[in-house]
Amino acid sequence: MDKRPLWERLRPYVLIAPAMAGIGLFVIYPVLYLVYLSFYKYNLMNKAKSKFIGWDNFQQILTRGDFYKALGNTAIYTAGVVTLTVGLSLIIAVWLNKKSRINSLVQAGIFTPHIVSIVSISLVWLWLMDPEQGLLNFMLQSFGLPASDWLQSSKTALLSVIIVSVWQNIGYYTLIIVAALQSVPPSIYEAAALDNASRFKVFTKITLPMISPQLFFILVIMTIGSFKVFDTVKIMTGGGPNNATNTLVYYIYGFRTTNIGYSAATGTVLMAIIGVLTLIYFRLLAKKVHYQ
Repeated sequence: MDKRPLWERLRPYVLIAPAMAGIGLFVIYPVLYLVYLSFYKYNLMNKAKSKFIGWDNFQQILTRGDFYKALGNTAIYTAGVVTLTVGLSLIIAVWLNKKSRINSLVQAGIFTPHIVSIVSISLVWLWLMDPEQGLLNFMLQSFGLPASDWLQSSKTALLSVIIVSVWQNIGYYTLIIVAALQSVPPSIYEAAALDNASRFKVFTKITLPMISPQLFFILVIMTIGSFKVFDTVKIMTGGGPNNATNTLVYYIYGFRTTNIGYSAATGTVLMAIIGVLTLIYFRLLAKKVHYQ
């Protein structure tokens, strides 16, 4: 029998109770209520007509072309943002790894977009990408290149949104990688130099494995965040033109009053997709992550 005083046995649970209450109220309950609503035909404007319809909302999702369009846009956006951000952040981090006053100023500068409101960033880029008076088209024409429609064309709108997201996030993830690079023990590089290892082998066999935990963290966090993109699309394109930038979260937002049940079912599907992707990441990549 446990003869410890009652308070000593209850103290751990009392200490974590506030945090668990917040998680339960703001995470677990909303998720459960989301799943609950997904089985109903629920109209926010007329709650009296709400009724249980079972799996009908999910069957409707699988038969709607606009859902697959939004899913495809989200997948392309996620692949573009994650690939470009991780690649460019790694390149810039390797360049900034050397300690100097200039590099410190550059690090502070590239981190600035991450702390600026996405509303402000989107408005600035809306001006930059204006087809008539935008600075980007002015620069293209100065070099003798044709102007682009940017956000006004369905062919370039999604790419334009990807560019803005990469520009905003690249500084934050660059600093994470710089911190990871500076934590690698110098003795490992000294041993590689004694063995006359090439720079390519040092980078692929030493640097990448040693910073793999941070790269894995960035990959997972960026994938989840990219699948939930909303604010940039809402401000810059409104899902257009011709649904070219309509992502899953913005698609869900479109049914916020007319059919909450269908919106909740789509949110449940999105949650399942993110969960499956995260599981795949951990299954395929977690074993390749080198922890010191």
